[in-house]
Amino acid sequence: MEYIILIIATVFVNNIVLTQFLGICPFLGVSNKVQTALGMTGAVAFVQVLSTVCTYLVHVYVLVPLGISFMQTITYILVIAALVQMVEIVLKKISQPLYQALGIFLPLITTNCTVLGVALLVIQKDFTLVQSVVYAISNSLGFGLALIILAGIREQLELADVPEAMKGVPSSLIIAGILALAFMGFSGIV
Repeated sequence: MEYIILIIATVFVNNIVLTQFLGICPFLGVSNKVQTALGMTGAVAFVQVLSTVCTYLVHVYVLVPLGISFMQTITYILVIAALVQMVEIVLKKISQPLYQALGIFLPLITTNCTVLGVALLVIQKDFTLVQSVVYAISNSLGFGLALIILAGIREQLELADVPEAMKGVPSSLIIAGILALAFMGFSGIV
């Protein structure tokens, strides 16, 4: 039951993008098409879960025993950068169209504050390794949910008669704000 509450709270109540406002750059930048949003969600989920496991283990078995916990941020960034490079190489080999669609946003996963934020939050919240993995997966689901909803709405808006001044970024920001308000409405549930 504890893990179900953690999942619901992380995906809906404390959505990493819509309530904690981490990862706004890829949220707005890759949400033009649902297909691209799905690809980015998969890439971020993969990197986020792996980086959370790796950074947790590095923290517990290297940084704390050596008394250098103050090095966690730089260490986490190095671990995340290595994992992103691995994902980039794999995507280039497996799915060239997705690799092209993600473009500059793929290497930017390294600096995506959702990935680093989750790695730091699991230590701050004093989670176990299993709780950390569940938290990372839940944050990935929440990130993906927000990204896919925004991409779907943006695709629909391309077919609608939208005033010229509201096309593109203005409508995306308004939609993102409305989504954030909607997700904040879940805070009374859990």
